[in-house]
Amino acid sequence: MTERLSFIDSHAHLDYPQFADQLDDVIARAATQGVDEIITIGVKLSTSDAPRKIADTYSNVWFSAGIHPHEAENEPDACNLEAILAAADHPRCVAIGEAGLDYFYETAPRQIQADSFRVQIEAARRTKTPIIVHSRDADDDMAALLEEEMAKGAFTGVMHCFSSGPELAQRALDIGFYLSFSGILTFNKSDELRAIAAAAPTDRILVETDSPYLAPMPHRGKTNEPAHTRHVLTKLADVHNMTSHDMAAQTKQNTYNLFTKMRSSQ
Repeated sequence: MTERLSFIDSHAHLDYPQFADQLDDVIARAATQGVDEIITIGVKLSTSDAPRKIADTYSNVWFSAGIHPHEAENEPDACNLEAILAAADHPRCVAIGEAGLDYFYETAPRQIQADSFRVQIEAARRTKTPIIVHSRDADDDMAALLEEEMAKGAFTGVMHCFSSGPELAQRALDIGFYLSFSGILTFNKSDELRAIAAAAPTDRILVETDSPYLAPMPHRGKTNEPAHTRHVLTKLADVHNMTSHDMAAQTKQNTYNLFTKMRSSQ
Protein backbone atom coordinates (compact mmCIF):
# COMPACT_ATOMS: atom_id res chain seq x y z
CA MET A 1 0.00 0.00 0.00
CA THR A 2 1.33 3.43 -0.96
CA GLU A 3 2.19 5.59 2.04
CA ARG A 4 0.11 8.74 2.28
CA LEU A 5 1.90 12.01 1.60
CA SER A 6 1.65 14.92 4.03
CA PHE A 7 2.74 18.43 3.06
CA ILE A 8 1.73 22.10 3.19
CA ASP A 9 0.38 24.65 0.72
CA SER A 10 2.41 27.60 1.95
CA HIS A 11 0.49 30.27 0.02
CA ALA A 12 -3.19 30.40 -0.93
CA HIS A 13 -5.92 33.04 -0.92
CA LEU A 14 -8.82 31.18 0.64
CA ASP A 15 -10.78 34.38 1.29
CA TYR A 16 -11.09 35.20 -2.40
CA PRO A 17 -14.56 35.03 -3.97
CA GLN A 18 -13.69 31.97 -6.07
CA PHE A 19 -13.87 29.93 -2.85
CA ALA A 20 -16.95 31.53 -1.33
CA ASP A 21 -19.35 29.02 0.23
CA GLN A 22 -17.18 26.03 -0.66
CA LEU A 23 -14.27 26.15 1.76
CA ASP A 24 -15.28 22.91 3.48
CA ASP A 25 -15.02 21.10 0.14
CA VAL A 26 -11.83 22.89 -0.91
CA ILE A 27 -10.05 21.97 2.32
CA ALA A 28 -11.40 18.40 2.19
CA ARG A 29 -10.16 17.95 -1.40
CA ALA A 30 -6.77 19.26 -0.35
CA ALA A 31 -6.55 16.66 2.40
CA THR A 32 -7.25 13.83 -0.05
CA GLN A 33 -4.09 14.89 -1.93
CA GLY A 34 -1.95 15.11 1.21
CA VAL A 35 -2.24 18.87 1.77
CA ASP A 36 -2.75 18.82 5.52
CA GLU A 37 -2.11 22.49 6.27
CA ILE A 38 -2.59 25.73 4.37
CA ILE A 39 -1.42 29.30 4.92
CA THR A 40 -4.00 31.79 3.65
CA ILE A 41 -2.47 35.12 2.76
CA GLY A 42 -3.44 38.68 3.57
CA VAL A 43 -3.18 41.37 0.90
CA LYS A 44 -4.83 44.37 2.61
CA LEU A 45 -5.16 45.41 6.24
CA SER A 46 -8.68 46.63 5.52
CA THR A 47 -9.72 43.04 4.73
CA SER A 48 -7.42 41.26 7.17
CA ASP A 49 -10.34 39.93 9.18
CA ALA A 50 -11.24 37.56 6.31
CA PRO A 51 -8.13 35.33 6.34
CA ARG A 52 -8.07 35.55 10.16
CA LYS A 53 -11.64 34.24 10.42
CA ILE A 54 -10.82 31.34 8.10
CA ALA A 55 -7.81 30.42 10.24
CA ASP A 56 -9.98 30.63 13.34
CA THR A 57 -12.53 28.31 11.74
CA TYR A 58 -10.22 25.60 10.37
CA SER A 59 -7.61 24.14 12.70
CA ASN A 60 -5.28 23.31 9.80
CA VAL A 61 -5.28 26.82 8.28
CA TRP A 62 -2.96 29.66 9.30
CA PHE A 63 -2.82 33.21 8.00
CA SER A 64 -0.60 36.19 7.28
CA ALA A 65 -1.27 39.91 7.55
CA GLY A 66 0.12 42.52 5.20
CA ILE A 67 -0.22 44.79 2.18
CA HIS A 68 0.34 43.57 -1.37
CA PRO A 69 2.32 46.01 -3.54
CA HIS A 70 -0.75 46.45 -5.75
CA GLU A 71 -2.54 47.94 -2.73
CA ALA A 72 0.30 50.10 -1.43
CA GLU A 73 -1.10 53.41 -2.72
CA ASN A 74 -4.77 52.93 -1.87
CA GLU A 75 -4.47 51.16 1.48
CA PRO A 76 -4.60 53.86 4.19
CA ASP A 77 -2.30 51.97 6.56
CA ALA A 78 0.20 50.72 3.99
CA CYS A 79 3.06 52.37 5.90
CA ASN A 80 1.55 52.25 9.39
CA LEU A 81 3.74 49.94 11.45
CA GLU A 82 1.43 49.90 14.45
CA ALA A 83 -1.57 48.97 12.31
CA ILE A 84 0.37 46.10 10.70
CA LEU A 85 1.51 44.85 14.09
CA ALA A 86 -2.06 44.99 15.38
CA ALA A 87 -3.35 42.94 12.42
CA ALA A 88 -0.63 40.36 13.04
CA ASP A 89 -1.30 40.11 16.77
CA HIS A 90 -3.02 36.73 16.70
CA PRO A 91 -1.78 33.23 17.58
CA ARG A 92 -2.59 31.89 14.13
CA CYS A 93 -0.86 34.71 12.23
CA VAL A 94 2.41 33.12 11.15
CA ALA A 95 3.85 35.77 8.80
CA ILE A 96 3.80 39.32 7.50
CA GLY A 97 2.76 39.93 3.90
CA GLU A 98 2.47 39.39 1.15
CA ALA A 99 4.55 42.46 0.51
CA GLY A 100 7.11 43.51 -2.06
CA LEU A 101 7.66 45.13 -5.43
CA ASP A 102 5.66 44.65 -8.62
CA TYR A 103 6.97 46.54 -11.64
CA PHE A 104 4.91 44.53 -14.13
CA TYR A 105 1.52 46.01 -13.27
CA GLU A 106 2.95 48.96 -11.31
CA THR A 107 -0.48 49.60 -9.78
CA ALA A 108 1.20 51.77 -7.14
CA PRO A 109 4.21 54.08 -7.62
CA ARG A 110 7.50 52.30 -7.05
CA GLN A 111 8.54 54.49 -4.14
CA ILE A 112 5.27 53.85 -2.29
CA GLN A 113 5.66 50.11 -2.87
CA ALA A 114 9.18 50.25 -1.45
CA ASP A 115 8.15 52.35 1.54
CA SER A 116 5.36 49.95 2.46
CA PHE A 117 7.65 46.96 1.94
CA ARG A 118 10.29 48.39 4.30
CA VAL A 119 7.70 49.01 7.01
CA GLN A 120 6.47 45.45 6.67
CA ILE A 121 10.03 44.13 6.96
CA GLU A 122 10.26 46.00 10.24
CA ALA A 123 6.99 44.37 11.29
CA ALA A 124 8.53 40.99 10.50
CA ARG A 125 11.50 41.87 12.70
CA ARG A 126 9.28 42.99 15.55
CA THR A 127 7.00 39.94 15.41
CA LYS A 128 9.86 37.52 14.75
CA THR A 129 7.86 36.02 11.90
CA PRO A 130 8.92 35.74 8.26
CA ILE A 131 7.95 38.15 5.53
CA ILE A 132 6.25 36.71 2.44
CA VAL A 133 7.73 38.49 -0.55
CA HIS A 134 6.05 39.24 -3.88
CA SER A 135 8.50 40.23 -6.61
CA ARG A 136 7.73 40.73 -10.29
CA ASP A 137 9.96 42.37 -12.86
CA ALA A 138 11.89 44.02 -10.03
CA ASP A 139 14.87 41.70 -9.55
CA ASP A 140 17.64 44.28 -9.12
CA ASP A 141 15.69 46.60 -6.83
CA MET A 142 14.34 43.68 -4.83
CA ALA A 143 17.76 42.15 -4.22
CA ALA A 144 19.25 45.52 -3.26
CA LEU A 145 16.40 46.39 -0.90
CA LEU A 146 16.50 43.00 0.85
CA GLU A 147 20.28 43.19 1.29
CA GLU A 148 20.08 46.77 2.57
CA GLU A 149 17.35 45.89 5.07
CA MET A 150 19.17 42.76 6.21
CA ALA A 151 22.18 44.93 7.02
CA LYS A 152 19.97 47.04 9.30
CA GLY A 153 18.74 44.04 11.27
CA ALA A 154 18.07 40.35 10.69
CA PHE A 155 14.74 38.98 9.50
CA THR A 156 13.54 35.87 7.71
CA GLY A 157 11.40 35.39 4.65
CA VAL A 158 10.37 33.59 1.51
CA MET A 159 10.28 34.61 -2.13
CA HIS A 160 6.76 33.43 -2.85
CA CYS A 161 5.70 32.06 -6.23
CA PHE A 162 9.28 32.40 -7.39
CA SER A 163 9.49 33.14 -11.11
CA SER A 164 12.39 35.60 -11.24
CA GLY A 165 15.91 35.07 -12.52
CA PRO A 166 18.81 33.05 -11.11
CA GLU A 167 20.62 36.09 -9.69
CA LEU A 168 17.72 37.10 -7.45
CA ALA A 169 17.31 33.47 -6.42
CA GLN A 170 20.94 33.27 -5.34
CA ARG A 171 20.97 36.63 -3.59
CA ALA A 172 17.81 35.70 -1.69
CA LEU A 173 19.32 32.37 -0.67
CA ASP A 174 22.54 34.13 0.35
CA ILE A 175 20.67 36.19 2.97
CA GLY A 176 18.95 33.09 4.33
CA PHE A 177 15.65 33.29 2.47
CA TYR A 178 13.57 30.41 1.15
CA LEU A 179 12.20 30.00 -2.39
CA SER A 180 8.61 28.87 -2.85
CA PHE A 181 7.50 27.32 -6.12
CA SER A 182 4.00 27.37 -7.61
CA GLY A 183 2.23 25.87 -10.61
CA ILE A 184 4.50 27.91 -12.89
CA LEU A 185 7.12 25.22 -12.24
CA THR A 186 4.99 22.76 -14.24
CA PHE A 187 4.49 24.94 -17.31
CA ASN A 188 6.08 23.76 -20.54
CA LYS A 189 8.18 26.90 -21.03
CA SER A 190 9.53 27.01 -17.47
CA ASP A 191 12.87 25.31 -18.15
CA GLU A 192 14.89 28.14 -16.57
CA LEU A 193 12.70 28.10 -13.47
CA ARG A 194 13.10 24.34 -13.15
CA ALA A 195 16.88 24.80 -13.37
CA ILE A 196 16.71 27.40 -10.58
CA ALA A 197 14.61 25.03 -8.48
CA ALA A 198 17.04 22.18 -9.10
CA ALA A 199 19.97 24.34 -7.98
CA ALA A 200 18.27 25.50 -4.77
CA PRO A 201 19.23 23.67 -1.56
CA THR A 202 16.58 21.16 -0.61
CA ASP A 203 16.33 22.62 2.88
CA ARG A 204 15.34 26.02 1.47
CA ILE A 205 12.41 25.20 -0.85
CA LEU A 206 8.65 25.31 -0.32
CA VAL A 207 5.57 24.50 -2.40
CA GLU A 208 2.44 26.58 -2.88
CA THR A 209 -0.50 27.14 -5.18
CA ASP A 210 -1.11 30.92 -4.99
CA SER A 211 -4.66 29.73 -5.55
CA PRO A 212 -7.07 30.62 -7.01
CA TYR A 213 -4.42 31.65 -9.57
CA LEU A 214 -1.72 29.83 -11.56
CA ALA A 215 -3.18 26.34 -11.68
CA PRO A 216 -0.46 23.81 -12.53
CA MET A 217 -0.53 21.44 -15.42
CA PRO A 218 -2.83 19.64 -16.22
CA HIS A 219 -5.29 22.17 -14.75
CA ARG A 220 -3.75 25.29 -16.30
CA GLY A 221 -6.35 27.93 -17.13
CA LYS A 222 -8.81 26.69 -14.50
CA THR A 223 -9.40 27.90 -10.96
CA ASN A 224 -6.52 26.73 -8.82
CA GLU A 225 -7.00 25.28 -5.33
CA PRO A 226 -4.78 23.84 -2.58
CA ALA A 227 -5.35 20.24 -3.71
CA HIS A 228 -3.31 21.06 -6.81
CA THR A 229 -0.19 21.63 -4.70
CA ARG A 230 0.38 17.92 -5.32
CA HIS A 231 1.33 18.62 -8.95
CA VAL A 232 3.88 21.25 -7.88
CA LEU A 233 5.33 18.88 -5.32
CA THR A 234 5.67 16.10 -7.90
CA LYS A 235 7.50 18.38 -10.32
CA LEU A 236 9.81 19.72 -7.62
CA ALA A 237 10.60 16.14 -6.60
CA ASP A 238 11.39 15.31 -10.22
CA VAL A 239 13.86 18.17 -10.66
CA HIS A 240 15.66 17.10 -7.48
CA ASN A 241 15.56 13.39 -8.35
CA MET A 242 13.67 12.71 -5.14
CA THR A 243 10.55 10.69 -4.43
CA SER A 244 7.34 12.61 -3.85
CA HIS A 245 7.26 11.18 -0.34
CA ASP A 246 10.72 12.53 0.48
CA MET A 247 9.98 15.91 -1.08
CA ALA A 248 6.71 16.13 0.85
CA ALA A 249 8.53 15.48 4.10
CA GLN A 250 11.32 17.92 3.21
CA THR A 251 9.08 20.82 2.20
CA LYS A 252 6.84 20.26 5.22
CA GLN A 253 9.84 20.46 7.53
CA ASN A 254 11.10 23.53 5.66
CA THR A 255 7.74 25.23 6.10
CA TYR A 256 7.82 24.55 9.83
CA ASN A 257 11.42 25.79 10.03
CA LEU A 258 10.44 29.10 8.43
CA PHE A 259 6.95 29.62 9.86
CA THR A 260 7.91 28.71 13.40
CA LYS A 261 4.56 29.70 14.94
CA MET A 262 2.90 26.83 13.09
CA ARG A 263 4.57 24.40 15.46
CA SER A 264 4.63 26.49 18.60
CA SER A 265 0.86 27.16 18.39
CA GLN A 266 -0.12 23.51 18.00
